[in-house]
Amino acid sequence: MNPTDPISLTWWGLLVSSFVIGLSGAVMPGPVLAVTITHAAKRGVKAGPLIVLGHGILEASLLVALVLGLGKVLTRPGVMGVVGGVGALILLWMGIGMFRSLPRLTLELSPEDEQRKAGPVRDGFLLSLANPYWALWWATVGLSLTVMAMDSGMGLWGLLVFYLGHISSDLAWYLLVAFLVAKGRRFLSDGIYRGLVGVCAGAILFFAGYFGIFAWQQLAG
Repeated sequence: MNPTDPISLTWWGLLVSSFVIGLSGAVMPGPVLAVTITHAAKRGVKAGPLIVLGHGILEASLLVALVLGLGKVLTRPGVMGVVGGVGALILLWMGIGMFRSLPRLTLELSPEDEQRKAGPVRDGFLLSLANPYWALWWATVGLSLTVMAMDSGMGLWGLLVFYLGHISSDLAWYLLVAFLVAKGRRFLSDGIYRGLVGVCAGAILFFAGYFGIFAWQQLAG
């Protein structure tokens, strides 16, 4: 690796830059944040890592796809429009489902609920997939960081360092959110919990409309 090459990075430089840039995107409010709050109020701190697990599975798959040349495809308006449209439908389905569940919601966790580990993992995966701006970020900023990792002279190790730095930022942020919500759970009644879920459901429906408008604009040219 040529130390005078401006794109060259040490492994720790790549790790830190991936973490900081990833954190700048993670802290932005969105559907994943809303559903993390909802799950953490009932499941506790573990909801954060489970959300990130689903999110991380999707991002690892996309990283492989970017290396194989998917980046140019993702930036096409038609593709972005389809992503936005499908995302709007997924969010609409989840938001309506959350509203319909409100009368039955309780903070008492049944053994069946305790065994249902796939809920937050599934939501972390689907809500990331539903967000067209997530795909756009990866097709632009994420792709640039992928290229830097590949050109750093570390090969596949560089990609691994980049991914670990990036996913660590998501884990740090959503673990913090889940911790703050879970520690305040003893102050929550079922009524307050239902109100919190209702607000989160409203936020998800707002993003469904927002993504729908985005999809229409992209497909309309």
